[in-house]
Parts: sequence; structure tokens; C-alpha cells
Amino acid sequence: MGSRGRGAQASASLLLFSLGLVLICFTSGVVAGQKTWCVAKPSASNEVLSLNLNYACSQVSCAVIQKGGPCYYPDNLVSRAAVAMNLYYAANGRHAWNCYFNNSALVVQSDPSYGSCTYY
Repeated sequence: MGSRGRGAQASASLLLFSLGLVLICFTSGVVAGQKTWCVAKPSASNEVLSLNLNYACSQVSCAVIQKGGPCYYPDNLVSRAAVAMNLYYAANGRHAWNCYFNNSALVVQSDPSYGSCTYY
């Protein structure tokens, strides 16, 4: 193989290695050493958010979003679903696939905690 073939092979190997690193970063729940959280897309329909909320709370304790809990307010579906979806995401290893929710959620790098409501 000529030097041109070796150069192309080295470039292809470097590209595959780089893609592998990107995949590891985005599927591990930690992006470049930073913690991630799962939140509901504000554009998600109420129907999908209700399904997500019910599913997540059937898998993990959602006591924090019950009346009197630290994440009860604001009392709206997007907020409650986001907390529940994040609880599920955190309990299942913070993998991107645990934050899919039928394409109605996002993995974010900014802590969405507010007031006394802590996102874990």
C-alpha cells in the first residue's frame, strides 16, 4: 500500500476513534465530566407528558411532586413530568436512552433545580 493509502487509513481510524469518544460522552450521562439531567420538552403534548409522568412514577417514587412535596410547585404538567422523567433517568443510570420518552425529553447540562426542588 502506498503512503496515500496509509494516510487515508489513519484518517479513517482517527475518525472512528473520535466518533466512539463522542458516543461514550453522550450515552454515559456525563458530558465532558459534567452531570446531566433529563427534562420534558416544553413543546411536548399534554397527552405524551401525562403518559411519561404515569410511566416514570410507576417505576420510581414521585413523592417530591405530590402536594406538599418540594417539587409540587409550579403545579403544571410540564414541571411535574420533567421532575418525574429526571427521577427515572437518574435511577436508571443517566443513559440517553432513559431520557427518550418518545422524543418528548431532552438531556441538559444545566441543573434545572429551583427553590427547594432538587433534581438529582
